[in-house]
Amino acid sequence: MTVPHEAAPEDTGASRTPVSAARPAGLRGWAGRAVLGLLRASLLVSPRPTVLLVRRQFARGVVERTTRLDAQAPAGVAAVLDERYGPGADEVLDVFHPDDATGPLPTVVWTHGGAFVGGTKDELRGWFRLLASHGVTVVAPRYTRAPEARYPTPVRQVTAALRHVQEHAARFHVEPSRLVLAGDSAGAQISAQVATLTTVPSYARTLGVAPTVHPAQLRGVLLCCGVFDLARLDPRSPLRDVLRACGWAYSGDRRFLDDEAFLSSMSVGRHVTAAFPSTFVTVGNADPLRGQSVALAATLEGHGVDVETLFFPDAHTPALPHEYQFEPGSADADAALDRLVRFVRRCTA
Repeated sequence: MTVPHEAAPEDTGASRTPVSAARPAGLRGWAGRAVLGLLRASLLVSPRPTVLLVRRQFARGVVERTTRLDAQAPAGVAAVLDERYGPGADEVLDVFHPDDATGPLPTVVWTHGGAFVGGTKDELRGWFRLLASHGVTVVAPRYTRAPEARYPTPVRQVTAALRHVQEHAARFHVEPSRLVLAGDSAGAQISAQVATLTTVPSYARTLGVAPTVHPAQLRGVLLCCGVFDLARLDPRSPLRDVLRACGWAYSGDRRFLDDEAFLSSMSVGRHVTAAFPSTFVTVGNADPLRGQSVALAATLEGHGVDVETLFFPDAHTPALPHEYQFEPGSADADAALDRLVRFVRRCTA
């Protein structure tokens, strides 16, 4: 999804959080300062007002890019939309595959981002069609966002979606033995958690979430522009109020930064082992979360995990913001898609 971007300190820990959420469009002068003052005051009692503002900004920011992605979606891709994978209102998923598929295909299960409080799979349908046109099945689950649901509800819902697609593998052209978990921003964190609980039984017990696939079924993990360690939130960030609201909404704890048990369980780098699947990590050079991806890739490599990265020099032009890989027509986004597809083919061969 597209949101306005400004320079921000690295490792703010936010997931696709628009800077404009801290300065709502159209609010100027005294009126704007008054509204921001009210939002800050609301954080003394509830994260909800700020979270609702963040959602509204996401919805405004993605319209143009969603339209462009849909326009670039290729023909020849079949879709099953809003297939129910559980009883909850948000427990639906989309499936995309080449419409001439005659058997099972390598399957990418992609979890969308949105700071744990916003975003939706629907915005990325054009891009999912593009990915599926390269000969894979793409599964995109919806999950319940905070504050309507708290951590680790989305993790549990993604594991439920994995169970469902295996039960309907033939209908969806899913190959259960060739699964790749993927996600962007907050979705990258959720997918990394699912991969970790699948490969580390003690971590699954800590979360209270049972895996629904065997480690051998997970051939790879794709992580784009993720947030992987909330303990590295920068208290000097201009987004500090937004970050506090999103973290509070997701954790259910106003003082979540003091909750070591929560921070530890969210920080997948503290729990990964050599059993973690082959992994592809990418992030833009101007993404304020860049350090999170670099650090996780280094941690995985330190455990001997097969890691591919697509990072960019500091001076790369144009500067690549958060979620750069979803910008249609961009040479760097096209290069990222090519690398993603080649990684999937390699690790599912």
